[in-house]
Amino acid sequence: MKKQPNPWPPVLYEDDWLIAFDKPSGLLVAPDSENKDRPCLIQLVREHLSPGIFNTHRIDTDISGIVLCAKTKPALSNVTGQFQKHEETRRYLALVVHAPPEDEMEIAKPVEADPEHPGVMKISGAKHAMARTRLRVMDRWRGYSLLNVTPETSKTHQIRVHLAHIGCPVLADPLYGSAGGLKLSAIKPRYQFKPWPERPLLDRLALHAESLSFIHPETKASLTLRAPLPKDFAIAIKYLNQFAGTGFHAQTQA
Repeated sequence: MKKQPNPWPPVLYEDDWLIAFDKPSGLLVAPDSENKDRPCLIQLVREHLSPGIFNTHRIDTDISGIVLCAKTKPALSNVTGQFQKHEETRRYLALVVHAPPEDEMEIAKPVEADPEHPGVMKISGAKHAMARTRLRVMDRWRGYSLLNVTPETSKTHQIRVHLAHIGCPVLADPLYGSAGGLKLSAIKPRYQFKPWPERPLLDRLALHAESLSFIHPETKASLTLRAPLPKDFAIAIKYLNQFAGTGFHAQTQA
């Protein structure tokens, strides 16, 4: 193996057929056609491991967490087939503004590209295929909540659009209604700005691909991969627990 570049995402799992990375927020998965000089995960992997490695799926650039890659073409075909048939299970952690009306719920709304805003998705009419997202509230604070989210379909920006639709946009999501990050001054009473300007506790899209379950293409055994909670996520939760209280009922978050 060649010397790994900096930054090099942690390897979560590896065998003769697969390798999974814990991708940091801000790193592309695949090359950007409009900016080919921008670093991406698959380019790093091919340059420093093997040119025969391919990503089996993608997550948004600003999302952190699991990205699974295949080392062989049969493994790639098998795993991508599971994604296409929605036979895998993906779970995300989402730190959102406000809280859902129920502790557990399913959002079923079609999602399509917004013709008036390139790169942005929106809830569409019934003529489009239904997108489904399940969620469970893990914790509530004054003004914020932490969700465990499972997309049952794979539309672009599906989780972000669906959560914004129910009035709970992902924290620090500039496209769907919550551009600002989490600042200590927003949750700590009588907070004094030192130094100025205040640096957010978490200032990137608060969405983390926490786990991925699928059938191994060679062994046929069920395999679940997990990505640890990122440091900025953990810091945000720590201060929400300390200053924003816990266990708030949904109505107090609206």
